[in-house]
This record gives sequence, structure tokens and C-alpha cells, in this order.
Amino acid sequence: MSNKTIAKHIEKESPDKVGETSGRSGKALDRFISLGAVIVLFIFFSITARNFFTVRNVLTLALQTSAITLMGIGVTFTIITGGIDLSIGSVIALAGTVAVMASRANVPIWLSMIIGLLVGVVCGLINGLLITKLKLPPFIATLGIMMVARGVALTISNANALPAAEGFGNLGNNTIFGTGPQFPGISYPVLIMIAVALIFGFILKKTRIGRYTYAVGSNEEAARLSGIKVNRVKIINYIFSGLLAGLVGIILSSRMVTSQPNSAVGYELNAIAAAVIGGTSLMGGVGTVGGTVIGSFIIGILTVGLTMAGANYFMQQIVIGLVVIGAVAVDQLRSRT
Repeated sequence: MSNKTIAKHIEKESPDKVGETSGRSGKALDRFISLGAVIVLFIFFSITARNFFTVRNVLTLALQTSAITLMGIGVTFTIITGGIDLSIGSVIALAGTVAVMASRANVPIWLSMIIGLLVGVVCGLINGLLITKLKLPPFIATLGIMMVARGVALTISNANALPAAEGFGNLGNNTIFGTGPQFPGISYPVLIMIAVALIFGFILKKTRIGRYTYAVGSNEEAARLSGIKVNRVKIINYIFSGLLAGLVGIILSSRMVTSQPNSAVGYELNAIAAAVIGGTSLMGGVGTVGGTVIGSFIIGILTVGLTMAGANYFMQQIVIGLVVIGAVAVDQLRSRT
């Protein structure tokens, strides 16, 4: 069989056949279990935490979870290829800082935000090139960019929080369909989260780059022999991660109406946790955007619910850490069968 024939065969294969070795039934079961966990947690905290089950709190939960979801979707692409992205938090800080500084230099708000997005894209591109051209391990490459991006953000801002130009906060703080205190409306970041989830879910499941992403993560050498440009696929996926990290940086800066070069420390861990809890395998080749969305809401519900129930931040970290360990343990057990 020629390379072209194999490539066409892989292109026609669905993600279920190419990358998700557990099969359709296993994937459906995983999704059902994750969704069931969301429902159980929601019911549990509705009973134990006062005012948890209110429209206002649900909208707040969605807003707080939107950042984790956007980051998680980006890192899901890199994990499926068998990589990782540890630079997310620093890219968020750098993109937000650059966007705010651009707005302060009388650059139009929309253009300053695009500049922030481009910062994320460039960081993702550099990660991809370090991994594919210099053959650095993803852990080392993204760890290095994490330090560089944070250092640049602190240097250009002199480690100070800078106020943004007037109008910069509209994206992060405005809502639609608001009717009053009981229903303040759906915030723009939540709408962005929904749009991004739909777009990137479509990319991963229905497009050639999505199919190739699964193929590279499942068996990189076989993908290369079949004619897939493995390096190009990896670079595109790291650009996706950088782009969404830049988007989160703009949203967070808009919500606070200031640049925060010291912000988002450790955010990459929440993003990876959301992906893993949602069924993305750290071994590569397995994962879905829908699963990551569910995983991020599990983290969001745990964080908000435990806070309203009176648990401190340290207890929240313990619980979320145990959940991540459990999710990885289940993935390892499944991969052995």
C-alpha cells in the first residue's frame, strides 16, 4: 500500500477509529460518567451550600469557569498529540499586559486586543518550533517559555499593574439579556466560551487537522510514514493553545481593567486538570473538547461549592488534587486493558 493510499485512509477515518482506542462505547461511558459527576456535585452542593442553586450563582459559576474551559480546550489539543503546555499561565499574563499597554498607547481597543491575541499565537508558535525543529521535549520547551514570557511581562510593566484605557473593561464585564439583580445577564466571556467550545470541537472532530491530531498522538511514526506532516500538526496545535491562552489573558485583564503581570500563576495546572478529568489521556491520542468542558465545570463546581460550604483554599486544592489523581489512575487502568 502506497503512502498516499494510507494517508487517504487515515483522512477518512473518524477520530473514534484513529485515536480513541477505547472505542465508541467506552468514550460514551466516560462522557456519561463525567456528566453524571457534574450533576451529582451540583445536587450535593445545592443541599449543603446555602444559595448555591440560584440563577445568579449559576451565572457566576459559568463566568468563573470560562477561563479554565478556554485554557483547557487549548491544552487538550497539545495533550492529544502526546505533548503538554506549561507556559499557559505566563502567556496569559504577557498577552494581557501587552494588550493593556497597547490600549494605553491610544491604540483602538479592538486592535489592542488583537495584538494580545497575536502575542499568544507567537508564544504558541515558538513552543511548536522548539519542539519540532530543536527536538526539545514539550515539558522542557514550554517550561522555558513559561519563564521567558513571565519575565518579559514583568520587565515591560516594571512588575506593576497598569490601568487600561477607557472601554477596555467592556469585554470582561458587560452582559446581555440582563433583567435585574436576580438575572444580571449572561456575560461576554461565557458567550465566548460557548463559541470557542463549538468551533474547536468542530475542528477536532470534523476537520483534517483534527483527524491528524488524533493520528499523531496515537502513533507518531505511523502517522509520519503515512504522509502526515507531523511537525506541522504539532505546531498548529501549540498555536491553538497559545491563541486561547492569549484570549484568556485579554478577558482577565478586561475583567480587572488592569494589566496583571503577576497573575495566572499555576493556571496551566487547572487547564491540564480540566482536560485530564474530562477524559484526555496524558499518553496522547485520546480526548475531546466536550470532555474538557465537563472537566472544567467539575473543577468550577468544586471550587465554588467548597467556598460556599466554608472550606478554605487549601482544602479546595486537596480535593481537586485527589480528583485529578483519580482521573489519571482511571486512565492508566483503562490503557492497560
